[in-house]
Amino acid sequence: MATMPATLELDKQPGGRGPELPPGRDDGNGGGRNDGASDFRDRLRRYRLGMVIGLIGISMMFIGLSSAYVVRQGASTIDPNTGFYSNDWRPMTLPVIALGLNTALLLFSSVALELARRSLKRQYAEVVGGGRTAAPPWLPMAVVLGVGFLVGQVFVWTQLRSHGVYMSTNPSSSFFYVLTILHAIHLAGGTVALLYAEGTALFHRSVARQLLVVDVTSIYWHFMAFLWVYIFALLQSVK
Repeated sequence: MATMPATLELDKQPGGRGPELPPGRDDGNGGGRNDGASDFRDRLRRYRLGMVIGLIGISMMFIGLSSAYVVRQGASTIDPNTGFYSNDWRPMTLPVIALGLNTALLLFSSVALELARRSLKRQYAEVVGGGRTAAPPWLPMAVVLGVGFLVGQVFVWTQLRSHGVYMSTNPSSSFFYVLTILHAIHLAGGTVALLYAEGTALFHRSVARQLLVVDVTSIYWHFMAFLWVYIFALLQSVK
């Protein structure tokens, strides 16, 4: 996942001037100070740091689950009928085509969200400079593709259940459902954040607020895309 920049250079206008000052503030020569841009940068750094800390916790959870998945595959248990050790792991056949299409949807959604973040960054700079241009619909596209991924995952679970593959069918199917459902729940949380960001645009809230939400959520979203590729590869490689 691409590393996000530590700060955004959003407080510069062409010619090296600082942002336009809100009413009632001056440029520092009259005793006042323009702290709006610096406050935005401080909030962005704090939110990014909080997001990174949260992602560390999520990473540890999925690392633990994937380790248990690998270990459980080779574990032996005592058969109560015979008293001998046996391996009850039964590899499941994955719907690779459907999962592959879902993967493509999520990756395209991640790309669209990154384009939305960059577009909002330019918009913020234009607002600070006194202008404003219409933004391409990258954010709605990212949301639609993300929802498409979630719908595709529900379709996969439904197809598996129709073929008699449930969470309790086998240890391999149990891990499949746990890993994919937990990932979908986390991605749904990111979808709610993106819908909130889209709502700020629809209700004509400040570009700064929308950029703040989209920038921080994009870190989370890119991580979720990378995590899904990892989970998909793990389910494919371990049989």
